Amino acid sequence: MKLFHSINDFRSTKKTILTLGTFDGVHIGHKKILERITQNTENGKYESLVLTFFPHPRMVLQEKSEIKLLNTIGEKTKLLEETGIENLIIHPFNESFSRLTAEEFVHSILVDQFHIQKIIIGHDHRFGRNRTANIDDLIAFGIEYGFEVEQISAQEIQDVSVSSTKIRKALTEGNMTLANEYLGYAYFLSGTVVKGKQLGRTIGFPTANIEIEEDYKLIPKNGVYAVKAIVDTKEIFGMMNIGFNPTVNGQKQTIEVHLFDFDADIYGAKIEVSLLHYLREEQKFGSVELLKAQLNQDKIDALKFIEQL
Repeated sequence: MKLFHSINDFRSTKKTILTLGTFDGVHIGHKKILERITQNTENGKYESLVLTFFPHPRMVLQEKSEIKLLNTIGEKTKLLEETGIENLIIHPFNESFSRLTAEEFVHSILVDQFHIQKIIIGHDHRFGRNRTANIDDLIAFGIEYGFEVEQISAQEIQDVSVSSTKIRKALTEGNMTLANEYLGYAYFLSGTVVKGKQLGRTIGFPTANIEIEEDYKLIPKNGVYAVKAIVDTKEIFGMMNIGFNPTVNGQKQTIEVHLFDFDADIYGAKIEVSLLHYLREEQKFGSVELLKAQLNQDKIDALKFIEQL
């Protein structure tokens, strides 16, 4: 997949079949659209293209927006590449771009820059300044400028528009079953392993503290999870705690993963952790010994879930 960081950087000798949107989560609803794109370009006559934006438009247009995203830019790029899309443009979204009229967007970008053959879009898509244009306007532009518009209906997307909002809600409630079902994969966190207080090491449960650089990434509900980590391309199961470590009077939220049957030094390494199942809420225990006993039970519960996979 070719990656471009601006609309102006894209060049192609072929006409394009494209779609556009924020694609946060690259969930099963998005994949229905992306599959149509790749199916339309299988013969090699056209090129597939996805246009997405960063920052998220709500971050720019809504002053008090505190939206948290399901994917970092790196995660989204990886997920989109897995769909077989040939070209991805991550265009900087700003107020100037948001002021383009629908006709300016269609003429100067879709037609002149992308040499559009067909656009495949969700039934509820709106675009242009103040999001005033809809699918009917796009069809009219298609007739005027000679490109096709294929509309994906709500019914085709499992009779329900699976939305990133529903996934965010499930994650903040610790409902990993629902979130992962909507996503079509296990929600994951990616970051760097940094040094923590190293308390876990003293009670037989050494943990890797994960630092996530992107503050816009959604961190799911505090608590203990059964997880699968990828370290140096190896898959390792384990359990993870998200929270404040109240038993030892922790002051800030941490993300700590204990990997089963693993003792390598991975400080400074990049790690990706998929959240498979929510085991329990974070608790404050009366002593470190009681905490250790609960961690032993958590491990039993995590392994029981993992064995069912």
